[in-house]
Amino acid sequence: MTIYTILLILGGISLLAALGLVIKPLTVAALPAYVGLWLLHLSKYTMFPRWTFIFYGIATAMVVGLKYLSPKGEPDGRNTGNLYIGLGAMMGCLLGMLIDARFMLLGTALGAVMGELAYSRTPAGKWLMLSKSNFIHYLCARALPAIVAVAMIGVGIEGFVYDIANVRPIYL
Repeated sequence: MTIYTILLILGGISLLAALGLVIKPLTVAALPAYVGLWLLHLSKYTMFPRWTFIFYGIATAMVVGLKYLSPKGEPDGRNTGNLYIGLGAMMGCLLGMLIDARFMLLGTALGAVMGELAYSRTPAGKWLMLSKSNFIHYLCARALPAIVAVAMIGVGIEGFVYDIANVRPIYL
């Protein structure tokens, strides 16, 4: 019983670290989020099907590859767009959870895109609107990692809450 509680706490800490890395990206935020999902699953407080780990494992590998293939930072050297994208993805995830468990990933993606649109309207993000390709490249390089990490955080939170309430959503 004690080891399961320790795994649960470590999983929660890992998900919180991933949440912090979405806003201030020192490394890929999907890695601690994926580890957090595994720790929650091993704690026996939350049970996820095998396809969840396969899907998010592939998504994490893609995001890690994108991280190392994409350019570092923005043209002016800032990383302020991550704040807009990360907060937008988190708000979209929460709204998706409120509507239904199936809309969580859609809400996360729409929130990240809306965060990028909001950032492109600031003086620091004007360069995104110069061409459509800038917007698409920034979406792939910055918003996709945030979407994957925040979706895994949302799945972990939802799985824990639903298992505590003894209700299973359709997709878990």
